[in-house]
Formats: sequence, structure tokens, C-alpha cells
Amino acid sequence: MKQVNLTNIRKKAKRLLFGMSGHDGLMVKVLTYLLLIGIGFVFLYPVLYMLSYSFKDIDDLLNTLVNWIPTKLYIDNYIRALEVLDFWPILWQTLYVTIIPSLLQAFIASIVGYGFARFTFRGKRLLFLLVLVTFVIPPQVTIIPKYILFNNIHILDSLAAYILPAIFGQGLNSAIFILIFFQIFRAIPLSLEEAAQLDGAGHFKIFFKIAVPMASAGYIISFLFSLVWYWNETYLASIFLGEKLTTLPLQLQKFVATYSKLFPAQGTNGVSINEGIELAGTLLTTIPLLIIYFISQRWFVESVDRTGITGE
Repeated sequence: MKQVNLTNIRKKAKRLLFGMSGHDGLMVKVLTYLLLIGIGFVFLYPVLYMLSYSFKDIDDLLNTLVNWIPTKLYIDNYIRALEVLDFWPILWQTLYVTIIPSLLQAFIASIVGYGFARFTFRGKRLLFLLVLVTFVIPPQVTIIPKYILFNNIHILDSLAAYILPAIFGQGLNSAIFILIFFQIFRAIPLSLEEAAQLDGAGHFKIFFKIAVPMASAGYIISFLFSLVWYWNETYLASIFLGEKLTTLPLQLQKFVATYSKLFPAQGTNGVSINEGIELAGTLLTTIPLLIIYFISQRWFVESVDRTGITGE
């Protein structure tokens, strides 16, 4: 009798720790949560570091005993960073520079992807190959001919330098969005379009009434990825946008020089730049993207799952 009880106890303990078929045990759950916490910490550590140090004054930065939690909430770093970045006017410029090309890029990529998915024409494979090549070739390789072209047609130092490539399917990483829409539209049953054609619908009506609603996930993911890429782009922006338009990342690149002009140090107790002020400026540049992500998190995750994107 005791042996039977011991056997049952062992089975229950084994079931509790290692689980059964279709059910995870305690050990599996613990390991899973530890792994998720570890991965999450790797991603959150830079943000937590910036947040902590951005609220430190010079005394806390120099005090080796102060590590993560400042001795007081010091907001002067943010006040200075806002002034150096000229935050609010530059924020609206950044949104203007990023949102319009992102919307155009997502829409044009859907049209090109639909054409590749639904139409057969001479040279289709060659054109599709060229689309893939545009994704493989880094933009630095084509920057000189693009600059000469844009200069000849007088669109440098304006948003048109971003809009024109987006209209022709050559925006930032447009190829990956064309491939996304190509896969989405190819998965739509032909019977739906054939039924619409029997009802007298043309290609444009079929595209806008059937294809576009069914590709909502592709539009969301294309727009959000485009927004992030245009936002973080500094190399092309510094060349094409010139001095008339600027973005927060561009302002952040010259943060130290701008700070030195606005707040020249005066002796040992001056206002020379320190790590806390720099991290406050970095965090201010990142916050708008974080807000956009938290607002669109549910749609973003669902869209990534439906389109099959696993990361860059």
C-alpha cells in the first residue's frame, strides 16, 4: 500500500514538474519565464539606463555610490535638451518628413505587389528580380547618381526628394513591402476576383473593393516599418533635405555642437554638457516612436503575425 502511494506521489510530482502531453509542467514554465525576462531585460536595459541617467544632476553622475536611482528628480537635463533640440518645431517637421513618404510608400508598394501577383506580362520575372536587387544594394552605392538626378530636376532640399522615389516604388526598403503585398495578394482566392468580374467589376474596382480590405495587415506593417525607417534615417536626410528641413535624429547628431553654442561653459560651475543631458536628448528623440508603438501595439503584433515577418 505504501509502495502504491509512493508511486502515485512520484507520478504527481513528475506531472507537476515536467507536465504531461499538451500541458507544460512547472519546470518548463519557470524556464520559459526566465528566458522571456532575460530577453526582455536585454531590450529594456538601454531604455532604463537612459531614463535613470537622464534624471541625474552632475553630483549624482560623479558619485560612484549612486547607480540606478538618483538622489533627487532633476529635470533641468530635459529642459536644456528641449531647448537644444528645438523639440516641438522639429518634431512637427519630423512627422511631416516621415508620415507622408510612409503613406505613399505603403500605397504604391501595394499597387506594385498586386500587379506582380495578379498579372502576367513580358519581362515580369526580370522586373521582379530588379525589385529584389534594389533591396540588396545599399543606398550608399546609388547616392551619387540620385543626387545628380535630383539636382537636375531641382527637388533637392525639399520633401520631394523623399516623395518622388516613394511614388515610383523606390522609397526606403520599398522592395520588402512589395514582397509582403505580393504574398498577401497571391494568397487571395482567384474565385473572388472572378466573381467580381462576372458582376462587371474592373481591375481598379477589384483592387480597391476586394484586395485592399483583405491586405489591411500589410498596410499597417508597411506604414509602421516605413515610419520607423524614415524617422531614423540620417544619411539620406542630411544629403537630400539640406538645411530647409531637418529631423530629430539629425538634431541629435549635432547635439553637442548646438549645446556648446547655446550654453557655453563658464568656469568649473558652468553648464558644460554631461552624460545626463545627452541621454535626455536621446530619450526625447526616442519617445515619439515609443508612443506610436504603444498606441498601435495590438495592430502591429497582429499584422506581423499575419504577414509572417519575424524581424530584421
